[in-house]
Amino acid sequence: MLSGFRALFVAIILLAAPLVHAQGLTALGAGNPATDSSSDRLAEAILQAAERGVSVVVVDADGQVISVPGVEPAPEPPVAPMMGQSSMLMKAQERAASFRERLGERLDALPNSINEVAFILRATSPDGRIMTYVEVLGYSILLFIVARFLTSEIYGKRIAKRYVVARIKQAPQGYLEKMPFLVFRFFMGVTGTLVSMLIAYTLGSLIFGSVDDVSLQFTIAAIYSTYFLWAVLSDLWRMILSPYLGQYRIPNFSDSDARRLYLWAIWVALLDFLVVATSTWLADFGLNYNLYAIVYGVLSLGVMLLNILMILVNKRAITAAIRNGRKPEEMAWLSRFTSYAWAPAVIVYFVFGWLKLVADLVLERPVSIPLIAGAYGVLLSIIVVYGVINYVIERFFERHRKLLELNAAMQEHAGTNEADTVSRPIVPHLMMTYEALARRVSGILAFVAGGYAMLLIWDSESVILHETVVDRGLDVVVIIFIGYIVYHVFRIWIDSKIAEETMDVPDSELGDEGGGASSASRLATLLPLFRNFILIIVVVSIALVALLELGINVSPLFAGAGVVGIAVGFGAQTLVRDIFSGAFFLIDDAFRKGEYIDIGQVKGTVEKISVRSFQLRHHLGALHTIPFGEIQVLTNYSRDWVMMKLPLRVTYDTDVDRVRKLIKNLGTELMNDPVVGPSFLQPLKSQGVIEMQDSAMIIRIKFMTKPGDQWIVRKRVYQDIRDLFEREGIKFAHREVTVRIADENNQELTPKQREAVTGAVEAAIDEDMLDEMGPGGDDR
Repeated sequence: MLSGFRALFVAIILLAAPLVHAQGLTALGAGNPATDSSSDRLAEAILQAAERGVSVVVVDADGQVISVPGVEPAPEPPVAPMMGQSSMLMKAQERAASFRERLGERLDALPNSINEVAFILRATSPDGRIMTYVEVLGYSILLFIVARFLTSEIYGKRIAKRYVVARIKQAPQGYLEKMPFLVFRFFMGVTGTLVSMLIAYTLGSLIFGSVDDVSLQFTIAAIYSTYFLWAVLSDLWRMILSPYLGQYRIPNFSDSDARRLYLWAIWVALLDFLVVATSTWLADFGLNYNLYAIVYGVLSLGVMLLNILMILVNKRAITAAIRNGRKPEEMAWLSRFTSYAWAPAVIVYFVFGWLKLVADLVLERPVSIPLIAGAYGVLLSIIVVYGVINYVIERFFERHRKLLELNAAMQEHAGTNEADTVSRPIVPHLMMTYEALARRVSGILAFVAGGYAMLLIWDSESVILHETVVDRGLDVVVIIFIGYIVYHVFRIWIDSKIAEETMDVPDSELGDEGGGASSASRLATLLPLFRNFILIIVVVSIALVALLELGINVSPLFAGAGVVGIAVGFGAQTLVRDIFSGAFFLIDDAFRKGEYIDIGQVKGTVEKISVRSFQLRHHLGALHTIPFGEIQVLTNYSRDWVMMKLPLRVTYDTDVDRVRKLIKNLGTELMNDPVVGPSFLQPLKSQGVIEMQDSAMIIRIKFMTKPGDQWIVRKRVYQDIRDLFEREGIKFAHREVTVRIADENNQELTPKQREAVTGAVEAAIDEDMLDEMGPGGDDR
């Protein structure tokens, strides 16, 4: 009413404008009595209009704005001073107040909305009854029941069963054997759904005839679309959970848990589709928005509660499937946290998704995909994509797997048993093959795709993705992911080469004296260092590229690195000497991992080699760490061959030639021995008498073996010589020390004489011990 009055008043002013102009309105302020009365009346009318809240604009015939004396322009309303942008708390409070206001308005208008909807439904119904739509729904459900029965009898038992049952295996293995059958059965199920829809539509046309009314056509189309989507989703859940064919089930569910989860999933999904279809039907019919928003929100609340109930009922089974038969303490921390936190996180997500849907409905914001339905869609997409990718991976690596099985069969056919093979502990790693890396990458890509789809659902207008910080952050994540793949590709290649080089190397027994030939090759020694070098290169490259993507200038970093390098060169000369010494030792192939070396103060088996130092394991268990720069002389006992010389003390009446022949025959027997024979490079032989002592002749024997085998052979040689000499009557000479005293007539010794005798005996024994001590015989 106020707007009409305002328009009428402006029209009156426009009609009066020519008269005012003709009387010389431009001289209103010059004191002309003829125009003063007219201007006063006009000013009075404008003031009255202003008092009533009507804004007045006076224009002449030419459309120019003119002013009226005595009338001051109305002051502009005061503008609140700007205090910057509102805080998050103030914005949330304003949104909450707006939500409460709009919700109250919609609830107050609900009775009128219901009457309006009833009127529109009667107007659109072909017979003017609302029950017509209910009857259409009931007849459609009845037709679908009959159609599914006919489809099961005709298509299912006579066609589909023959092809599906023929493909069932008793114990399929992996994605390669399971996925083809599951996908085939899924498409057979979709075909059965289409057949049932065709039968239902045909029966409906034959019984009720064609439908010409547009509203009924739209209703029937909504019913058929809902049925098709629900049936396809049921087949998809059946493919994933395989509730009735446990041998084809990929997730780790028991039969009862899989069937229970399957039934919950399909019936809750049916209610989800019914809610969305009903709300969409109300909206597309052009009905009142208030009723649409309230019906959609209330029905979505029921669906949300059912979804939460499904999570609580199946929580134990899903948690067990996530753990995959492992105990919580055996899992990685991320998997263990996921097994505990997934249910509360999903419940919170469902509640928040429903609250956001209600807010969008009340505030009349656009609603695209419901967050709960979107989450199910993303989950199913991740599972299906992950399964397809793993099938492709197994298909790609099938030839390699068959070659390994063929080699194993050939070894078994050749008679290789466990005694012929060397068992060695393998350091466990999550990814030892390219196939394992491909599976890891496929899992990461599947979850990234699911996360991206979820982000699109939450942010349908891509506001977040177009922000500069988020865009650069995603670029950095992609760079890190590429570096992750590159490093593990090189690591797997290096580990496989190390395994090939050390495959035929036997493990030495703990506590052996050392010097064994069970050393790694030169390549196996250098490859771990090369692996660490590759890791450093990848990390540094990723860091630099990531900084560039974030807009940081890396040129000063290179300059700073040069300065730091100079400082390190001057201040850490010992470190530089150790690194360069180690490099030249490794280039010269002075020692390798697993070899037994002596550097003067310590000796032992090389266990680990780093850039600056290496570690030696003594045969008594001590672990020594030695910088490369501290090595002055290095003796390697694990190269080519080892000559072992053993002294034998025999009495003076021993026949030396006879001993030589006996030792030669014993050497021939030992060469043919199946245990120690392969260790000999030269047979056992006698070198004759090498020393004459006071109480014995020293006969030395020698033999040549492979490095590290001399200790086992020495034990066998000592044992056989003892048995041989005992059999042949050859006696070993015992150590004797003769001490002559000047006064031989005195039978009793004084304490000083006794002490002198004891010292002389100990000195003689120590001297003999030092003379017989050979290389590798001490316990340093």
